[in-house]
Parts: sequence; structure tokens; C-alpha cells
Amino acid sequence: MRKHLLRLFVLAVSVFVLLTAAAAWVVLTPVTLTSEQVDFTIVPGSSMRVAAREVAGAGAELNPWVLILLGKLMRVDTAIKAGSYEVAAGITPLELLTKLTRGDVTQAELAFIEGWTFRQMRERLDAHPDLRHDTKGLPEAEVMSLIGAPQTTAEGLFFPDTYFFAKRSSDVDLLARAYRSMQQHLARAWQARAPDLPYQEPYQALIMASIVEKETGRDHDRPLVAGVFVNRLRQGMLLQTDPTVIYGIGENFDGNLRKRHLLADTPYNTYTRPGLPPTPIAMPGLASLQAALHPPSTEALYFVARGDGSSQFSPTLDEHNRAVRRYQKGGRP
Repeated sequence: MRKHLLRLFVLAVSVFVLLTAAAAWVVLTPVTLTSEQVDFTIVPGSSMRVAAREVAGAGAELNPWVLILLGKLMRVDTAIKAGSYEVAAGITPLELLTKLTRGDVTQAELAFIEGWTFRQMRERLDAHPDLRHDTKGLPEAEVMSLIGAPQTTAEGLFFPDTYFFAKRSSDVDLLARAYRSMQQHLARAWQARAPDLPYQEPYQALIMASIVEKETGRDHDRPLVAGVFVNRLRQGMLLQTDPTVIYGIGENFDGNLRKRHLLADTPYNTYTRPGLPPTPIAMPGLASLQAALHPPSTEALYFVARGDGSSQFSPTLDEHNRAVRRYQKGGRP
């Protein structure tokens, strides 16, 4: 009897060792891939079974039951993280499961640049290969509704920055992040604004910041440009800024601003209409926001480009005209 029990024990141990070895071989042997790297996406709410099928369907020659059983044994079968993943040759089932439960997703990036218009943003979004283009072709007001914004006009309401996202994310999510970021930056800047500015609300400061953004790329000149326009608003002068006119022309602008453009009345022609234009004309960066809300004390009412990217500021029209002759007409002051 004892010999029989001993044999059963030895047999059980042998079977256990063999099964353990077999299981170890299964989970530690690299998965065969149909290419050097395969990509797949796990959508939110996916079960281990669904995730395993996604992995196999992407080109990993792995029986889905391996991941399912391994997940149950390790008690992580409900811990799958949604996102986009990349797996390379040599990965084992155990490493794959760890990757899925840790949320080791792949990331892509997209930069929104200071001074871009919303049209330029959408072109870049639509062309990005790693985004899901859920807003493509939609009217602007519908896009704003999708991101949860109360505004129907999108221009200037997104913060320029480099955004990282999981591949196959929706462009709606990316736009929503950029929108929230601008709202936060604008709220903080408005809260800390200088006293007695000629703005009734933060949106007007955003409009001014967009004009400053388009008028100069020089950090040193931004506050002075804002100071000029603030002085003009306070004195009831026309802003007379070319970038607003160009924005009003839209896609028909050929790069050459003519006198007839300055005379043609549009809501964005600050040569014919007083005050600020109805919306921002581009996406301002943080430096332009700060300039618009903290303009320096200056007597300047005019400025002209020197030709090297900087500007010459003048308090009187006579001085301004001399600066124009010097820097733009090749004359002498």
C-alpha cells in the first residue's frame, strides 16, 4: 500500500513538474510575430478575452487562451488598460500581459504652433496618421460642441503646445485638452492682470493677445506692441493692424496686402472699424497673453518694422512717418 501511495506521489510530483515546466515554457517563450513589430489598440472597457483577440488579430501568433488563463492565474484579468500598443519581436506572453496591465501604451505627439489659425490646426490634425479623425469635415460649431465648449467660434481658443497622446486617440480628445489648457492659462493671466486695462472680459484680452502674436515674433517687442494697441484703445484711435485685415481676407489672401484691402470694410478691418475685431485672429502663446494683460507704460502710439524682425516705436505721427521712410522706403529720418 505504501509503495502504491509512493508511486502515486512520485507520479503526481512528476506531472506537476512537467505541467509547470510546460506552463513556464509557454509563458516565457517569445511570441512569434508576423512582422518585426505589430501594433494594436485596446478600447476602453475591453475584457481580457477581447484584448487577447486583438493581440492575435494584429499579427501575434498566440493562442488567446494563453493570455486569458495567465491573466486569471495572476489575478489581473480585469486590469487591462486601454490604449495603443506596440510589441516587438522577442516579447513573451508574460511580458505582454505585464505590458497590457501596466498600461505601457505607445505615444505620438502633435505640436500646435503660436500664431496658427484654427484652419491650420485642423489641417495638421487631419493629416496626422496616428489620430482618429472624428472631427474631419465637421462645421466649426459642431467641433466646439463635441469638445464641450460653450463657444461656437473656435479661433484662438486652443493653447499652443506639444501634446502627447496614445495612438488612435480621437482628435476630439486632443482638441479638448488644448481648449482646457487655454482656458486655464487665460483665467490665471486675467486674474493677475494689470489694473485699468481697456478690456471688459478675458475674451477681449485673448483677442488682443492674438494680434500681438501676429504682429511680432520678438519677445522683447511683444509688450511694447501690446502697449501701443492698449494706448490706441484708450484714446479711441483705430488699431490699424495689418494682420487683422489679412485674417478678414481669409484664404483669398495672396501674400500681398494692397491699399484696396485696407479700404475694404470687413469685421476684421481695423483700418475702417474701431476697437477690437470680433474674435481672435490666431492662437496666441503665453508670452503674448502676458503682454496683452501686462503692457508696459509707454507713450508710443505707432510702430513700424525695421526689417530685421524688430520694430521701431514712436509716440507721434511725425516720428512714425520718419521711421517709415527710414526703414521701409529706404530714405533718411
